[in-house]
Amino acid sequence: MLASTLTLFALLCAGVFIKVPYSEMSPGPTVNTLGDSRGEPVLSISGHKTYPTSGHLNMTTVRVTGADYDMNLLEAAYGWLADDNIVVPHENLYPNGKTDKESTQENAEEFSQSQESAKVAALQQLGIPVTARVVVSSVVKASPAEGKLHAGDVIQAVDGTAVKEPGDVAKLVTKHKPGEPVEFTVVPAAEAAAAERAHREPGNPEKVTITAGKAEGDGHAIVGIRAGTDHTFPFTIDIKLADVGGPSAGLMFALGIVDKLTPEDLTGGKFVAGTGTIDDAGKVGPIGGIQMKTIGARQAGARYFLTPAENCGSAASHVPDGLTLVKVSTIDDATKALQKISKGDTAGLPRCDKP
Repeated sequence: MLASTLTLFALLCAGVFIKVPYSEMSPGPTVNTLGDSRGEPVLSISGHKTYPTSGHLNMTTVRVTGADYDMNLLEAAYGWLADDNIVVPHENLYPNGKTDKESTQENAEEFSQSQESAKVAALQQLGIPVTARVVVSSVVKASPAEGKLHAGDVIQAVDGTAVKEPGDVAKLVTKHKPGEPVEFTVVPAAEAAAAERAHREPGNPEKVTITAGKAEGDGHAIVGIRAGTDHTFPFTIDIKLADVGGPSAGLMFALGIVDKLTPEDLTGGKFVAGTGTIDDAGKVGPIGGIQMKTIGARQAGARYFLTPAENCGSAASHVPDGLTLVKVSTIDDATKALQKISKGDTAGLPRCDKP
């Protein structure tokens, strides 16, 4: 008995002190995009008529251990046995040695972009025009463009050729040889920001000439900027939600906006949760931690869960009791599903099948 006790004690000590390269994911909080968070509305719309909403359109989250957290063997074993969390390789969450600070910054950028795309997708779903424009997303330090172009500048043309898509910028720049001048027609970021606040198109363009540099590797011409897309919205849509990052709330934000701008009550008072990235065209993309999100949604009271089509197989392998997984590929799919749910016509809902 003494030997067994000492062996057990030794094993427990080993479990505590032996570190393993794993991290843990568990269900995080859910937030109703139609409601408030910390005393403030999650979605605020001004400059356009809005309508009363009811029910829930909850976005869902996942808690993860930090990049600097050293999991021990005992914790890993508990996580593998538990039903409400998952143990995954540390590299899956923090590839290439990513730090907490770097992960937080990346999540914040993705969250901001998801809000922009949610607004665009929602308004396009409702047939409300949104104007897109190509902008400077970032400027590479010590590049030819540093000090001449700035993040937020609107790029109207390169060498007099109109720019319609972010990819057009690189195509036009690489027509040059290193050392040649490249002329940009841009609207400065300050004017662009003022125009966006006033819901008008930016004006007062300027000509900026940059001498092209040489890229490492194949030696093609570069100026040192990353181009992206920004939008002018016809009215103001504010999304406020603290301590949340990543792109996976895009679908639920978009649906919340649609609901507030639609006379019809989209949920009919039902409790619906969901997840999924969304792009400007309204396409819903897959996310990570789907099983943790379905658990969190059901714990919060959700009866239906809008699931990206590409996540259906994983989500369907472990469905919490009382939760129906509804498969969606676009915002239009999700809107039509909500209309059926609100009317109680759920027999024809597209559902996730078990793999």
